[in-house]
Amino acid sequence: MSKKITIAIDGYSSTGKSTIAKQLATKLGYVYVDSGAMYRAMTLFSMQNGYISTSQFCIEDLIDNLDKASLEFIYNESLGFAEMYLNDVNVEKLIRSLEVSNLVSKVSAIPEVRRKLVAIQKEIKKQSSCHGWKRHRNCCIYRC
Repeated sequence: MSKKITIAIDGYSSTGKSTIAKQLATKLGYVYVDSGAMYRAMTLFSMQNGYISTSQFCIEDLIDNLDKASLEFIYNESLGFAEMYLNDVNVEKLIRSLEVSNLVSKVSAIPEVRRKLVAIQKEIKKQSSCHGWKRHRNCCIYRC
């Protein structure tokens, strides 16, 4: 039985963390987990449901409906990494929009959102072989 490890890459915004993490994961045969994509997906969920916009933020409505947001990474064989799905829809491109980028810090600051996403990340780490991603590996690489 091989030892499971986690590699975390942290740093300032737009400094190439995701690029390096994806390349490293591919080279080592590990699964790449973009925790930032999870926060972006929650922001998109908030936007789609009218909880947040540039002019308002209904924090309590978001908190009350967190259980309606289902997040999942699904491995894309052709890309070589897992993509973010929100409620069974691939949102990888949508979460990279400027609108989401401008609001993600507000959503990520909500403790209940952080707790939900950290719980998901812990579950991913616990399952470390990442069998739900259609790829068996010994560890995950997190982009923090």
